[in-house]
Amino acid sequence: MIPVSAKRGRVGKGRLILFASGDFGCNLYWQSLIFYVFFFYTEALGLPAGVAGLVYMAGSFWDGLADLIVGLRAQRLSEHDSYRRYVGWGAVPLGCAFVLLYAAPDLSLSLLVGLAFVTHLAFRTLYALVNIPYSAMTTRISDDSRDRATISGLRMLFGTAAAIAVALATPRIGRIVGGDAESAAGFLATAILFALVATVILILVATGVPERTAPRTTARHPLRDCARVLAANRAFVTLNLAMAAVVIGVTVLTKSILYYFTYVLGDAGGGSTALALMGFAGAVFVPLWMAVSRRLGSRGVWFASAGLAIVVLGLFAVLRPRDPIVVQALLIAMQAPVIGVNFAFWALLPDTVELGEHRSGIRVEAMSYGVAALSQKLSLGLAAGLMGLIYTTIGYVPHAEQTPLAMAGMRWTMLLLPAAGFLLSVLVMLANPLRRGTHDAVVAELAAGRNPAAWREIGRSG
Repeated sequence: MIPVSAKRGRVGKGRLILFASGDFGCNLYWQSLIFYVFFFYTEALGLPAGVAGLVYMAGSFWDGLADLIVGLRAQRLSEHDSYRRYVGWGAVPLGCAFVLLYAAPDLSLSLLVGLAFVTHLAFRTLYALVNIPYSAMTTRISDDSRDRATISGLRMLFGTAAAIAVALATPRIGRIVGGDAESAAGFLATAILFALVATVILILVATGVPERTAPRTTARHPLRDCARVLAANRAFVTLNLAMAAVVIGVTVLTKSILYYFTYVLGDAGGGSTALALMGFAGAVFVPLWMAVSRRLGSRGVWFASAGLAIVVLGLFAVLRPRDPIVVQALLIAMQAPVIGVNFAFWALLPDTVELGEHRSGIRVEAMSYGVAALSQKLSLGLAAGLMGLIYTTIGYVPHAEQTPLAMAGMRWTMLLLPAAGFLLSVLVMLANPLRRGTHDAVVAELAAGRNPAAWREIGRSG
């Protein structure tokens, strides 16, 4: 067992950077899953779009369930246990599963579908085993809102760097290894490289980052009580509902890019370039949102980001650009609100833990991250299934000239669903109580022992 120190306060930048670097490793996997797996299924494996969507949706649903199971298990940890042991133990198996995700043996279509399904579930399971405890460590590294905002920003920067690496390296390795950016051999070689890098990083995080803060409420509680705390935590519920709406819209947008450039604009390489440029732009937008959050707070960043997203999507709809460079410019602009909302979510999520503890006397850490991940994975699955259904309905055919109906469907799918997601998120976040300064006041009361709910809990246990 690795002891968890009860020491609180600000954390050194070096330790924060080391912890946040774990998001580079995780996002080598995650961004590849978002950018390329659906495309790999239809273009390299030759799966029909509807089938690829069902496989991806089933994997996302299972991923969400696995996240919840891991979160429930981790919630059982005592204050002397550690989240990071899960990260260390799971790093190598996760890397192996990621490589198998891009395996493309010479099999019949039905066997390829089965292989895709099994490898997808295996990877998602192991990713949950590593990523949920890694994310939950945020609550134990520091309880200071400034540190948590810094961690959120640094994680976003590392995640953005991983997105750039995935977008740039995947097609280039494909051309080097297989002579084609869409070659199965190229996808596999890229997966092996990413797995090696990610495994080393996650092991370094697991061995080099201590968990400094222990929970204030250390008594174990039945999981049903923890579930009631989450359900009654308005900050947690509204934050996750708003994020679910954004995830559905952004997932559809991201998955549409490669198809839009290949079939609507006739520029197959432009899609990967757009993804890479969006990653580069994200590296600029993260520190900007970190600065904005100091003035507006994380909730204010959410509203500003969502409003900007709706404006950019509206411009895309009005201008109807056909020039790949103009489309790339609009997608780069769109990356600003996407980064902003993600930054706000990860900065606010750990704050909901203390808010729930303040109001109930029960601290729910890992389960919070497990349920949050469940919500996002369900949203990802719904987005993939919806996209597969839409592409089948509009008559999309891989490696063929698309009909005008199919191209119009691709365009409007890429615009309308994200706009609806951002708009809905604003309506939901209006009900979120984590306004600027709320969390600092809650932490101060908890530290001073002025939490009536906690004292009632102590009285019952005594």
